[in-house]
Amino acid sequence: MPTPPEAEKQQTGPEEADQPPSMSSHDAAPPAPPRRNPCCLCWCCCCSCSWNEERRRAWRASRESRLQPLPSCEVCATPTPTPTPTPEEVRSWAQSFDKLMHSPAGRSVFREFLRTEYSEENMLFWLACEELKAEANQHVVDEKARLIYEDYVSILSPKEVSLDSRVREGINKKMQEPSAHTFDDAQLQIYTLMHRDSYPRFLSSPAYRALLLQGASQSSSEA
Repeated sequence: MPTPPEAEKQQTGPEEADQPPSMSSHDAAPPAPPRRNPCCLCWCCCCSCSWNEERRRAWRASRESRLQPLPSCEVCATPTPTPTPTPEEVRSWAQSFDKLMHSPAGRSVFREFLRTEYSEENMLFWLACEELKAEANQHVVDEKARLIYEDYVSILSPKEVSLDSRVREGINKKMQEPSAHTFDDAQLQIYTLMHRDSYPRFLSSPAYRALLLQGASQSSSEA
């Protein structure tokens, strides 16, 4: 007749016999670490990741507080008052886009129009490139080129302009040794974009028509 310990062994099923003995709370293995979202392994790989969005917002906030405006240019705060254009000057803006862009008053009016279309960054980028090309000090060129890149070329910037991959690749190479002409190809592309896309709508806009009417009234009163 089996003893009580032997009877207990006989009642144990084969599956229970194969299981390892239970561990005490001191011997228990540490819990497995939570699995990390694969898209968060690289912050630049997943634009829809909430973690990535938080990092973008933090980066933008720090950048805005760090960057200083370009000194003494049309882009910056506290600009000098734009002179009132003459009726002849206003009419000349419809003759060619070049005449509009070579007129300080024309650039100011056109920039206001672009702001209503949420594309003011195109004019700001073009103006910043013009200022860069007029700079001779290499140290200042390096700093301004960096600011232009971060403000208008970086994919993280809220003021990013629309450039094709070829132009972007060329800028990335030139930024290793910036010069006053680092953004020439990009500036031409944005100039062409404004010419073909925004300029025709500007000529049909209420703002430009109002200037034409104002000029016509002024000419009639002087006659």
